[in-house]
Amino acid sequence: MARVLLDSPLPQLDQLFDYRVPDRLVDRVRRGMRVRVPLRTGGRIADGWVVELTHRSEYGGRLSEVEDVVGEVPLLTEDVWRLARVAADRAAGNASDILRLAIPSRYVRVERTWLQRRDEDGDGDGREPGAGGRSAGPGVVGHGAGPSSAPPTAGAAAPDLAAGIVAGARMALMADPRPLRLASGTWVGAWAFALAEAARIALDADRSTLIAVPDHRDQEQLQAALEAVIDPDRVLRTDARQSGGERYRAFLDAMRDRAHVIIGNRSTVYAPAARLGLIAIFDDGDPLHAEPLAPGVHARDAALIRQEQSGAALLFVGHTRSVDVARLVGIGWVREVEQARIQRPRVVLTEQQQTPEPGSARIPSVAWRQAQQAILEGPVLVQVARPGHTPMLVCDRCREPARCPACAGPLVLPTADAPPSCALCGTSAAGRSCPICESTKLRAATVGATRTAEELGRAFPRARVVLADGERQVLRVGDEPALVVATRGAEPIADGGYRAVLLLDGDRMLLRESLRVAEDCLRWWSNAAALAAPGAPVSLVGVGGALGTALATWRQREWAVDELAARREVGFPPAVRMASVVAASERLAGAVEATRRAVPSVEVLGPTPVDGGLERVVLRFDYGAGPTVAATLKAEAIRTATERRRPVAGRGPGRAAVLRVRFDDPDLP
Repeated sequence: MARVLLDSPLPQLDQLFDYRVPDRLVDRVRRGMRVRVPLRTGGRIADGWVVELTHRSEYGGRLSEVEDVVGEVPLLTEDVWRLARVAADRAAGNASDILRLAIPSRYVRVERTWLQRRDEDGDGDGREPGAGGRSAGPGVVGHGAGPSSAPPTAGAAAPDLAAGIVAGARMALMADPRPLRLASGTWVGAWAFALAEAARIALDADRSTLIAVPDHRDQEQLQAALEAVIDPDRVLRTDARQSGGERYRAFLDAMRDRAHVIIGNRSTVYAPAARLGLIAIFDDGDPLHAEPLAPGVHARDAALIRQEQSGAALLFVGHTRSVDVARLVGIGWVREVEQARIQRPRVVLTEQQQTPEPGSARIPSVAWRQAQQAILEGPVLVQVARPGHTPMLVCDRCREPARCPACAGPLVLPTADAPPSCALCGTSAAGRSCPICESTKLRAATVGATRTAEELGRAFPRARVVLADGERQVLRVGDEPALVVATRGAEPIADGGYRAVLLLDGDRMLLRESLRVAEDCLRWWSNAAALAAPGAPVSLVGVGGALGTALATWRQREWAVDELAARREVGFPPAVRMASVVAASERLAGAVEATRRAVPSVEVLGPTPVDGGLERVVLRFDYGAGPTVAATLKAEAIRTATERRRPVAGRGPGRAAVLRVRFDDPDLP
């Protein structure tokens, strides 16, 4: 008999169902196999996962039979199943939704080729433990140009880190903010080399490593650093830029009884791994680590669960400290790993001048002069807030935001020569008049990357201008003089590091309405400052106070502790947990009442109206109450999904009832 988890988004089906295994499939049905089984209603066939094989069933009736087995490889390993189950329960979601993210689509030809190769090679790789490692000494030649030019050693991962890799420790490490040159001539961030060193330590002990990074820019650096210290054959990638077949092949390779280093984006924390020894996350505060699909489990939370289940070491690395990790360090769940020596960037806080230098594109004179001097030696980075030419227009007379007369969307200026148009529907707004003061003139409220590049190109006519944003992705630039204008998060790494870094639009970045806006800005600026050559000036324009001081003194950890204390006073995450619940008014009231009965201490914020005639409430509660709140809301979701709707005479069937639950919603203000 097989106990099967159905691959279904319906909450009432998020449980194990018993099916009889027919004689024709006895030799093929194994735990972890994907199977096709009949549903008990409607004669439909559904996909599912064999979670357990047993000889007894608690069901007293006649069991349905497994229809067929899909594939020849059991893809669901026991550790991945346990992780998916606990993570889904914590978020009041379905385990099948997480497995859909963890296990890629099957490719028959890839699977058959992989099976043939496995049979030829044997289940293992025939190496002794640690045979995949490579001495880290020659892997790095030196770091960026500057007054301190001593090459880093293999201890760049911090001496105390090596002792904790295989001991099940949970650690937080502030990365060294400088670029390093590998023996191959490739430049990477010091953080990438630190993670590569940590992975090498685990691999030398015949342990696998999972490393999750925000995007492909970080992944390219990490892979280059890994290949400098370990055998490239032991590195596996799992990311969305791979073809489906490539991703499936990497997933199958990860299932072999062989230690690997598996790198990729947020879903990498769910990858199968033989003898897992280390889980590492770089820059856990990046929103790309937050899963947008249900049930919305953050990579950091999934990593914490898997570490506790597996006993592997867990490592958080970043140039800043997220407030979430600051809480974990504060309660003693994660311990600090101190770097023996960190070369801090030379950050200069400038005051926004009323009359900037001619042609300087809103750059204060002190930063302008630094850029003029630095560009004679190499590349200069200019970070801006927004892509495009002019991403926001206002009325020249009354400063009212310019809106599209057709759809009320925001008006933008795509290029210098184009007329203003709507960012949503694309309608041209040439000749439009302001509905408030009837003026026909518009002015820029925000300057984008394209216009900044044009202005700097005119101010530095002999310099090459490189534009890097979401549409124009640039991973690396050389050490020749150039002006690199990049949006936040899109900054390429420069050979030898940037000779100067200008952080513009800081005051505008802080205007975004979000609880985490200050934390995000500090992270964006710190990551950009870490690209500077040692000793190169980093100018933060228009921002002072505690946030600017934290960057200038490189005391992001202390700022995160203070921010956590401030959020604890007002009851905001991560000091507490929150869950948003969306439903019709009557149903929402029932869900809230059920939660209050289960957890009397829960706080209810709202309701507030949302689209479709629905309402939303936000529940606020302590971490200890999380399991009870999740179980209660999951029960309410099941009750809503299984409620029978009585048809009304003369009318068609009504719309299904809705009850949406999202824990730790990153979109909450």
